[in-house]
Amino acid sequence: MNTIPKSEQTRSRILSTGRRLVLGMGFTGMGLKELLSESAVPKGSFYHYFASKEAFGQALLEDYVTDYLSRVDRLIASPRSGGEQLMTYCAAWLASADKPSIAETCLVVKLASEIADLSEDMRITLDGGVHELESRLEHILRAGMADGSIRPLADPARAARGLYGQWLGAAILSKLGKSEQPLIEAMDDTRQRLLT
Repeated sequence: MNTIPKSEQTRSRILSTGRRLVLGMGFTGMGLKELLSESAVPKGSFYHYFASKEAFGQALLEDYVTDYLSRVDRLIASPRSGGEQLMTYCAAWLASADKPSIAETCLVVKLASEIADLSEDMRITLDGGVHELESRLEHILRAGMADGSIRPLADPARAARGLYGQWLGAAILSKLGKSEQPLIEAMDDTRQRLLT
């Protein structure tokens, strides 16, 4: 029996449909009419949950950031070494038989440049999510240094920022070239530079 209230199910359906559409066509490219049609929600219902398309975008990013950070938190909570956690995180950027890659589903990859000039609130939400992720990567690096699976780093916070920047750049190049080669090279580089 589903215990989630119908109103929350509707809101979640709008957000999940919106995420799929935004990944395909960008935030400005996704029309409200298409979102309503795809999620089978009348216009009045949409405005019950979101005051505007920008408010919807804000909620979409908040939902995405919460989901993404929860997955990283589960990885950190695993009993694996810091080095194994890092490689598991990096491997998620590559596609596998049972799931698409982070590069294909990442709203930072898709929206960072688009929303930076479009909405200050959306930009702040996405930027905050990136900083939270970098903090978690720093935690993984410090744990790996402590257990000996990651090389000593003079500044783990800076290394975490650089690592995320490297992977984000590789994801953009991968998308641009329609090839996972930049991600594969980032994996090799991460392994060689950071693992003991």
